[in-house]
Amino acid sequence: MGTPAFPDLGKHCFVEECKQLDFLPFTCDRCRQVFCLDHRSYLKHNCAKADKKDVTVVVCPLCAKGVRLIGDEDPNISWETHVNTECDPSNYDKVTKKRKCPVRGCREFLTFSNTIKCRDCTKDHCLKHRFGPDHTCPGPRKPDAGFQFMSLLSRSKKEEPPRPNNRAPSTNTSPTTSWTSNFLSAASNARASAEAGVSKLSRELSQVWLTAKDGIGPSGGSSSGAGAGMDEECPQCGAKFASVMSLVDHVENVHEKKKKNQQSRVLKLPVDVCPKCSKGFRDPVDLVDHVERDHGGTSKA
Repeated sequence: MGTPAFPDLGKHCFVEECKQLDFLPFTCDRCRQVFCLDHRSYLKHNCAKADKKDVTVVVCPLCAKGVRLIGDEDPNISWETHVNTECDPSNYDKVTKKRKCPVRGCREFLTFSNTIKCRDCTKDHCLKHRFGPDHTCPGPRKPDAGFQFMSLLSRSKKEEPPRPNNRAPSTNTSPTTSWTSNFLSAASNARASAEAGVSKLSRELSQVWLTAKDGIGPSGGSSSGAGAGMDEECPQCGAKFASVMSLVDHVENVHEKKKKNQQSRVLKLPVDVCPKCSKGFRDPVDLVDHVERDHGGTSKA
C-alpha cells in the first residue's frame, strides 16, 4: 500500500472482488468502510446499513402536517404522539383551502410573495392581474351626491322627543319630506335676501360714486357747497359727513370691507335662515329645534 516514499498514502477498496488502491478513497457514512470511486454508493457495495437513516413521512388527514416515522419505533406510537401533542385541525383549512386570484380563469394561488391589493377595489390579486385593466377594476368608489342635510335630518328625527297630545302631527306628508322642503325653502329665502342686499348696496354705491365724480351733491349743489355746510348721510349706517368724498371713503373703507368679510364668512360658514322669523342658524339641527320649539313644528310663513 502506498509508495516507497509515502507508504501510508491511499487505501484499498473494501469489496473483495475489487481491492483497488485508491489515493482518494470514499468512506461510507452508514457502514464506515472505505471504497473506491466505482463502489462508493450503497447499491454498488451492498451496504447492510443503508436503510438506517431513511426518512419516512406521512401526512396527517386531520391537520395536513407531515409526521416523521422513526425507524426503530412502532409507527402507531409515532402517530399517537403526534395526535396528542401537535395535531391542530384548524391548520387543515389553511393548507388545503388556499386563496386564488379572483380573476376568472386564473389558477394562481395567493401567497405572501405574489399578492397585491388593488387601491381602487381593495381586492387581492396575483402579480399578473395587479393592474386595473387586467382584472376589470370598477375604479374608486364615487361619493354620494345626495342632499347633504339628509343624514342630519334622519339623525334629528331619531333624537326627536315625543310630542305632546295636544299637538297633532300633519298627516298630509311624511316628516322627512316636509323637513326637506322646509330646508330648501329656507335656503332659497336666505339666498334671495342676500342677493337683494348686495344689489341694493351696489346701486347705492354706484349712485354715490357718480355724484362724487360729477361734483354734484344729493340736493343738487356742488361739492364745495356740500363741504361748506351740507351734511351727507351714509345710506347704510346713517353716519353724517361734511363732504361727498368723505362719504365715499367711508363706504369703501367700512361697508365694502364688511361686505367682503361677510361674503367670505358666508362661503366658509353657511347660515340657514328660519322662514318664519328670519333668524339665522349655522347648524341645521339647531334650526329644526328652533322651529319645533318656537313655531309649533312648522316652517310655513
